[in-house]
Amino acid sequence: MKQLQDKPDTGGEETKHGHTALTGAGISNAHDARLASVATQVAGPTDAAPASNSAAAPVPSALDIVDVHVAFKERRRKLPVLNGLSLTVETGEFVAIVGPSGCGKSTLFHIIGGLLNPQAGEVRMNGKPVTGQRGHISYMPQQPALFPWRTIEDNVLLAGEVASAAAFTASNALPAPRPEALAEARHWLGSVGLAGFERAYPHQLSGGMQQRVAFLRALLSPQELMLLDEPFSALDALTRSDMQRWLLDIWEQNRRSVLFITHNIEEALLLADRVYVLSNRPAAVLHEVQVPFDRPRREEITEDPAFLESKRQIAQWMKEEQQKARLS
Repeated sequence: MKQLQDKPDTGGEETKHGHTALTGAGISNAHDARLASVATQVAGPTDAAPASNSAAAPVPSALDIVDVHVAFKERRRKLPVLNGLSLTVETGEFVAIVGPSGCGKSTLFHIIGGLLNPQAGEVRMNGKPVTGQRGHISYMPQQPALFPWRTIEDNVLLAGEVASAAAFTASNALPAPRPEALAEARHWLGSVGLAGFERAYPHQLSGGMQQRVAFLRALLSPQELMLLDEPFSALDALTRSDMQRWLLDIWEQNRRSVLFITHNIEEALLLADRVYVLSNRPAAVLHEVQVPFDRPRREEITEDPAFLESKRQIAQWMKEEQQKARLS
């Protein structure tokens, strides 16, 4: 099997942001065909004769982070956090980010969400600049962050309510949800095993059940791009494994564009189409790994030699970054 290697050994492709795109071990012909199909959809056919004067325009990425720099002031000195970081999420793609603790992953999410402005660089969504703008993403944090006074059903409906320009009346009272929104929420609650809990309250649910509710709240928001910030980190190993399988199944039904932060390399490779490996702070993209497995995914791929080699290589890169941090 072909081994996962860095650019000097493989001649890996340069991405549009300049860092090396690395292919995982044992990429199947079917996977290559899928990537070629995506490339054709994005760039358009190169050999076909022009059929008309109106050629199809390139499909913009769901998210482009372009050469973003961020530094915080700490007393009288600057603390660099992001150093020319660039990455892309294509429409309908699941992308994961891994990197050392404290390297700036959550800061990146704050920038994408418009909560923090970079000193340099740009955020684009669907080809349009949105740097510093809010309301373009749905977000799932590490903790469920459900409102304890709202029922499970009402928590799921919340994102749609506040996203609507007419959500608040003059008295700041939320209107009753539309019948179709309520029906959709109940459908999804049933599909994730929460039928019968619609009128329950968060404290009556387990941690895994609360995470499902938080995910559905993000899923049913009107924004195309979902940011998932280590959503399973607080769960025990068995519940986490169940939630990973559940997320794979739900995402296959919906195919939203997802940017997913995790410290768990196996989780990143299991869930994502591509994995960005970040450096220590100030963070930049060290490597971009194409995950070499077709969808739908099943947990059994974690025993595949190609999966294990990809996991070993990413772990080695992260170990090297930790060693650099200790020596600096």
